[in-house]
Parts: sequence; structure tokens; C-alpha cells
Amino acid sequence: MRVMVDANIIISAGLFPESNVGKTLEHIAKNESLVICKYTLEELSEVFFKKFPKRVQYFYHFMDNLKYELVDYEIDEKRKYPKIRDIDDLPLLVNAIESKVDMLVTGDKDFEEIDIEKPKIMKPREYEEKYIKQK
Repeated sequence: MRVMVDANIIISAGLFPESNVGKTLEHIAKNESLVICKYTLEELSEVFFKKFPKRVQYFYHFMDNLKYELVDYEIDEKRKYPKIRDIDDLPLLVNAIESKVDMLVTGDKDFEEIDIEKPKIMKPREYEEKYIKQK
């Protein structure tokens, strides 16, 4: 299964690897095909330089050791995609749809109202309950 995650998942997992989100990302990276979009990498870099400047090297080390597929799709026509409450999240949604991932794991509440068949949008807790705790 191809699974895309958003920046908040990566930040939480990187800073708190023993947390539920950290375990979720670890499970995805080991058992699924992790997909990250260029937009997310840019957001990660910006957040780390702004909020965690002393941990930037840690971030780069973490990302260098994370196996993932990188995708980069541009928004060609906003009207063809589902409406999202926060327009700043549209690039992530577009990349998830266009790269045809099976699932988008995000803790962002702006994705809760989106009703699409694929990708399935799931919170980290839902992923954990469905895919980790079953094993």
C-alpha cells in the first residue's frame, strides 16, 4: 500500500519517536511504501529552521535515513479537486490524489470534511488501530 503523510506526522515522529505518531510513521516506513511530496519537504524545512533551529541537522539526518518516494505535482486547476477548508493544504491533497496513493495519514483537521474514495484519509490513531494493533 502506498501511504502519504503530512509534515506534522514527520515532525512529531522525528521529535518524539516513541509516541503513537512516531510508531505509526515507523510502521508505515517499514511495512508500506511511504510517499512524501516536495511541498511537505519544503514545509518541513521551513518549520525546522523557524521553530527548531538547533535541531535542523537532526531533521536532515532523520530524513536521510527515512526511505520514501518523492512526488511533485502542481495544481493545474483548483476546481477539479475537492474543496478544503485551508487552501494552504491543497498542495498536499493534490499530490495525494495525483500520485494515486492509497492513503493519506494526517492529523490536520482541515482534511476531516473531505469526502473522497481515494486516497482514504486517516488520522494516525485510526491507522494505528487498524494496521498496528491488529498484528
